[in-house]
Amino acid sequence: MITTDFAAGAPCWIDLGAPDVPAAAAFYSAVLGWEYESMGEGEDMEGGMFRKDGKTVAGLGKLTEEGARPAWMIYYSVPDADAATAAVERAGGTVRVPVRDLDEWGRMAQYSDPLGGQFAVWQPGTSKGVELVDEPGSLSWTELYTSDAAAAKDFYGKVFGWWFSDMELPGGKGAYALVTPAGQAAERMHGGVLELPAEDLDLADGRPYWHPVFAVTDCDAAVSAVTGNGGSVQMGPEDAEGVGRLAVCLDPAGADFVVLAPSPV
Repeated sequence: MITTDFAAGAPCWIDLGAPDVPAAAAFYSAVLGWEYESMGEGEDMEGGMFRKDGKTVAGLGKLTEEGARPAWMIYYSVPDADAATAAVERAGGTVRVPVRDLDEWGRMAQYSDPLGGQFAVWQPGTSKGVELVDEPGSLSWTELYTSDAAAAKDFYGKVFGWWFSDMELPGGKGAYALVTPAGQAAERMHGGVLELPAEDLDLADGRPYWHPVFAVTDCDAAVSAVTGNGGSVQMGPEDAEGVGRLAVCLDPAGADFVVLAPSPV
């Protein structure tokens, strides 16, 4: 489970790059019950924070990178962003956005893994990360789709020290690797790695990609909200034994995410 004490290597922040900020704000407000708080006015300052019950759950900004697709970026907590950059480069990854100071809030950097999967790190200052997790309308899991799970586990293990435990998929469809931060018990696992053929990674032109999983109370109702507000469904809703009822969705701009109504504990 994800918690807000943010152990090193645990997901601590997410933000969405969207071509139309007001449209994205309206969509996620309808689907997840979020409130959007803008941080400025005018086209050059489009962006802000999503809140749920008064607590920050995500960020939103205008997509400005040429050729980039609308997508969620997942940030992992690190004690030292410069050391994280060095670890990424040693392991064969590349730096997309060098370490940047964000006033007293903290420091961030963005990377690509060796196969092209994009992710980021956050070195906390006054801001540790999101304020609500593992509750309806908030981040509850992170997931990597990749064409080479073994390579992904090797890379992210070197960068973050994650440890992995493989869970066999039904029907002999391979394994799903569960991710846990270094030095943490299994109940602190926060994500998974799923190997897919490159042709099934068409959202990112065959490259790996991360996406967030959002907890909801009713998966079918969430899917109805997705499709009723211009989004679409890639998979589901379907039941996953011991996990819950889930669906893989796209927002109107094409950013992917999952909604999950967890099984009762």
